[in-house]
Amino acid sequence: MLDFFIHYGYIGLFLASFLAATILPFGSEAVFAALLAAGLGAFPCIVVGTLGSSLGGVTNYYLGRLGKTEWIEKYLRVKEEKILATQVWIDRKGGAYLAFFSFLPFFGDVIPLALGFMKANFWKVALSMTVGKMIRYIALLFLMNFIGHYFHILF
Repeated sequence: MLDFFIHYGYIGLFLASFLAATILPFGSEAVFAALLAAGLGAFPCIVVGTLGSSLGGVTNYYLGRLGKTEWIEKYLRVKEEKILATQVWIDRKGGAYLAFFSFLPFFGDVIPLALGFMKANFWKVALSMTVGKMIRYIALLFLMNFIGHYFHILF
């Protein structure tokens, strides 16, 4: 399956990044690394990976927006006042900026989903999420360069 994404270059990276940022168990790092190793440009890979990953996160945000407060009240037994107080806290304290950490493995995909459910400010979520995801790809690029540079020493 990885070969499919690599075969399509930047489009494959966009698709892999988008899917990896949704709630599907998938990672785009291998596709990113393979495309860089194949000679594709670092800057375009960072831009395409960030764009795909950010749009995947926005998808999670809007899936969260589809959630209903009644579901939380009914199934998790959380009172409406508590939910509304949490929404106010997120808006007042900048909780939307937690989306920066949506690049983290395992629970990062849930962050925009939860922020969407809590009706956090879309633009704050989108901006902080995009910055976090871009920094992740830049860090991955530097890590690959570091490992590549010292590979002959390590092995």
